[in-house]
Amino acid sequence: MGDFFTTFSNDLPQVRSGLWVTVQATLLGAALAFVLSLLLGLMAGSRLAVVRVVSRIVVEFFRGTSLYVQLFWLYYAMPQLTGYQLTSMICGVVAFGLNFGAYGSEVVRGGVNAVPRAQWEAAIALNMSPYKRMTRVIMPQAWAQMIPSFTNLLIQLLKATPLLWLISAADLMTVIQQIRDRTGESLTSYATLLVFYFVLAYILTMLMNLLERTARARLGQRPDKRSLLRSRSAGDPALTGGAAQ
Repeated sequence: MGDFFTTFSNDLPQVRSGLWVTVQATLLGAALAFVLSLLLGLMAGSRLAVVRVVSRIVVEFFRGTSLYVQLFWLYYAMPQLTGYQLTSMICGVVAFGLNFGAYGSEVVRGGVNAVPRAQWEAAIALNMSPYKRMTRVIMPQAWAQMIPSFTNLLIQLLKATPLLWLISAADLMTVIQQIRDRTGESLTSYATLLVFYFVLAYILTMLMNLLERTARARLGQRPDKRSLLRSRSAGDPALTGGAAQ
């Protein structure tokens, strides 16, 4: 155990760099997934059948294929097809965005559909345009309901980032694995990784809880103050649209 901590201390700059790569992949992948979630989720509610079909095909494809394979395809197969080699970080961000964006689109679709029909009818009665109807009436109410599910997806995306190790990205998993290889301290190495990922997940959960409190406050609701520290069940398929690693 002493060898591990000595090597860990000596390699602290590499550990910080690996941690930063993990955080970047999580946040950038989540940002791309969020944009795709909104796009595909709103397309699923379009009046045009062709738009709904396109959305369904994209969602089912990325939900029905493994994230592991998608990552490998982008990194190893796509260069043979296009002649361009993306960096491991970009491959990770794109794969995470596409995969979790497909799951997130179901969250958006469910959140929009959960807004009471009377709210839609009231917005139409006020002669609001479809854009104003969505941005001022429907989405603020749907958004507050979407956040808990998006929190679960965000935590699952964080837990998927060790896959970057498989495409040679210098993330946290890679750095700790290199320390393990040099010291032979498997127990301490993987326990350290567990602590790192737990702390990151808890920080993200609290930030999302704060976002949810703000969204509900704007709707005139008063959430419990203790909800800020509440953890969530990341594996509940009813909340995540069935997302799984």
